Amino acid sequence: MMFSRNTLLTAAAALAYGASSGSAFAPSTSVGNAASRSAPALIQQQSQSRQYSSTKLQMAGPAQVDLTGKVAFIAGVADSSGYGWAIARSLASAGATIIVGTWPPVLKIFQMGLKKGSFDDDSALPDGSKMVIEKVYPLDAVFDNPEDVPDEIKNNKRYAGLDGYTIEEVAKAVEADYGKIDILVHSLANGPEVTKPLLETSRKGYLAASSASAYSAVSLLQKFGPIMNEGGNMLSLTYIASEKVIPGYGGGMSSAKAQLESDTKVLAYEAGRKWNVRVNTISAGPLKSRAASAIGKEKGKKTFIEYAIDYSHANAPLAQDLYNDDVGNSGLFLCSPMARTVTGVTLYVDNGLHAMGMALDSESMADSGSA
Repeated sequence: MMFSRNTLLTAAAALAYGASSGSAFAPSTSVGNAASRSAPALIQQQSQSRQYSSTKLQMAGPAQVDLTGKVAFIAGVADSSGYGWAIARSLASAGATIIVGTWPPVLKIFQMGLKKGSFDDDSALPDGSKMVIEKVYPLDAVFDNPEDVPDEIKNNKRYAGLDGYTIEEVAKAVEADYGKIDILVHSLANGPEVTKPLLETSRKGYLAASSASAYSAVSLLQKFGPIMNEGGNMLSLTYIASEKVIPGYGGGMSSAKAQLESDTKVLAYEAGRKWNVRVNTISAGPLKSRAASAIGKEKGKKTFIEYAIDYSHANAPLAQDLYNDDVGNSGLFLCSPMARTVTGVTLYVDNGLHAMGMALDSESMADSGSA
């Protein structure tokens, strides 16, 4: 499948913001139903023209996992369409108490959506109940402590009336409210120069991508680790661009994801020995979240994320759609006692696309009969 340069340049934005679920740094500001909700129990018949809308099938459910009494903090949830929400919902289905951190500029919009019931359909659990988000904390994960916050942020009208949104302050607030937590989820990513090739990326843009998308995970564990119960788990979300070239995924974002995966291994050792806490990451495939869908739309053409979904369907070992709850259920496993010996792992949830070294739908493969 051939892409124009402009189409490829939209990849980064679609995947940097979409794969991490309404990022806490630049999430979608719309509210409503998830773009892709539930992993199918049965395969639905699909029409000849592919559909990108939500499925009506039900999620698989919590199996025998019981997280009753466990507290999960998910950093980076601002709508219901992405992976952070799906992980929260899977954890809730097993009985966990859900609290979240949301980027301050969209905090009021998210809270209003929750109050109005805009996310009710996407909150449905297998037993007929709905996920309850017990508390929403303002969180800007590029700031570790109050001294890091510059005057331009303090005086920004989007932060008006808010304080206590640095990682250190949020960890202290969570400790005051809940004492200890058991699960920490990092669902954050942002690269201000993500559409620029690496050769055109500035030092400032590169370091900003690293700060928001990789170091934020280190800082979260530094501050939350001391208030995590033994046997707990930290989970983050990464992308295959960490190890394979994805043209257009620029601005230092591929480097940030590589950092995140490398840090996962180091933190697994350090946090394991210090707190008996596990650290893992999920490398997720393309999802048509709201944030991803809003980027790269050209009149008469599919968005990048639609190209990415079709590419995956054409080339992955498993030619099936990926839903946000596929990642949610994998996250549930990694955060549960079933994975008590699993740490330092990058788990691919992408229908196996990461394993492929050749595109089956490439023009050069047209007569090979391999598809």
